[in-house]
Amino acid sequence: MLVIVLENAPPRLRGRLAVWLLEVRAGVYVGQYSRRVREHIWSQVVEGIEGGNAVIAWSAKNEAGFEFKTLGKNRRMPVDFDGVQLVSFLPLPPADAL
Repeated sequence: MLVIVLENAPPRLRGRLAVWLLEVRAGVYVGQYSRRVREHIWSQVVEGIEGGNAVIAWSAKNEAGFEFKTLGKNRRMPVDFDGVQLVSFLPLPPADAL
């Protein structure tokens, strides 16, 4: 299983992903591909994301059963905790900074 979530992505990237994957919700794509195809699809996301952000998750033979990568600015950032991928939340910016 492969899942890609896009936020603030250009429409042409969303259309490009819809060629390979099923868009089950706005910006949420799912499919089942080999590692080689998955890496090709992710390279298309890296090239086309511009100012948006994205995350890709896929099935893997590890304790969690999946792995993931992120791209672009987001409050949720992946962290490695003793070899386990977790997600850390960055603090909200102060209200006067907005």
